[in-house]
Amino acid sequence: MDALSFVMNTWYVIGTSQELPKGQLKSEKICGMPVVMWRTQDDKVVAFDDRCVHKRMPLSAGRFVEPDVLECAYHGLCYNPEGRCIRIPSQPEGPIPSRAKLKRYPVIEQDGLVWIWPGDEARMGNMQPPPSPEIASSEWDTYTVDPIRVPANYRLLIENLIDITHFYPLHEGNIGDYANSQIPIELSEPEVAGIKTVKQMRRAQNHVQPQFFVDWFGYPVVDRWHTHHSLGPGLTRVELRVAPPGKLGEGEAERGYILYHTHTPADGRNLIWRWSLSTRVEHRSASDSAKTLNESICETFPAVVDQDRWALEKQQQMVEYPDEGYTEIHLRSDQALIKVRKLLTQLEGGQTPASADKAAA
Repeated sequence: MDALSFVMNTWYVIGTSQELPKGQLKSEKICGMPVVMWRTQDDKVVAFDDRCVHKRMPLSAGRFVEPDVLECAYHGLCYNPEGRCIRIPSQPEGPIPSRAKLKRYPVIEQDGLVWIWPGDEARMGNMQPPPSPEIASSEWDTYTVDPIRVPANYRLLIENLIDITHFYPLHEGNIGDYANSQIPIELSEPEVAGIKTVKQMRRAQNHVQPQFFVDWFGYPVVDRWHTHHSLGPGLTRVELRVAPPGKLGEGEAERGYILYHTHTPADGRNLIWRWSLSTRVEHRSASDSAKTLNESICETFPAVVDQDRWALEKQQQMVEYPDEGYTEIHLRSDQALIKVRKLLTQLEGGQTPASADKAAA
């Protein structure tokens, strides 16, 4: 695995809708490139190369001198929401060079998330970001964490999220225990919006839950469906559904959550991680009825994330060493991981998910 690489021709999350209010500049490094973005007065998010075309000054260090007119802090070149230079103080009478225009990145705002396409726009075609409808739905109570910056390649996080068997021992004492690792894994490769994805499910009957789950849902023994779904390089969807034995699928008894993880490569050694946890608005915490189920889970879930982050940083440190004399083995439970690696490698070769699917066929 080349864990310093990343896919360019795909959609990545650059922020939530709430992170981008009107009139505020936001900057990020995405896929090794500096990006500046803002929400315009007509409520559209725009994103550009963060370098002024004159002397490479970061435009994110500038200011708005008029609504949607961004002034560079170095020499005062001004840019409009199309990225075109419209004013040069040292040349008030013009002309403005025709090449004085910023590289613009395609942006889509969808389901409360703002997505950017950092690669070749000609390869985008009709490809859309994967859906995450619960985040923006009034029927779901959703909490989204502030961006988590991890010194690790984003592929390590994608593999962590598709790998359900690491719950023991990494998460022992909270969401994981030894019995959790014994649940059989079902693997599928469904298409979502015409894009090949990788999905794992674990079904269990009469499953004895770890105490954290009992505190959240109130059921010591359950029937359980647990899925981890890699929807592409930018998003992983996790769904947990539990109910008393024989009651799974019955709305009144069923409890659970939907968890979205976004993984955006800053560069080959750093990633930006966000997670959003959604629960039904009517569900309360089993251990404290004064709290919503969402509040109860979000009090304890950050400890799980911290354990994953610790593991990712340790793995990245080992990736930096040459592989001479080292061989990574795979277990039967790694089938989803292997499929995700294969798909990402195809995509890193410049293919879009649709063309990669045809190549695999």
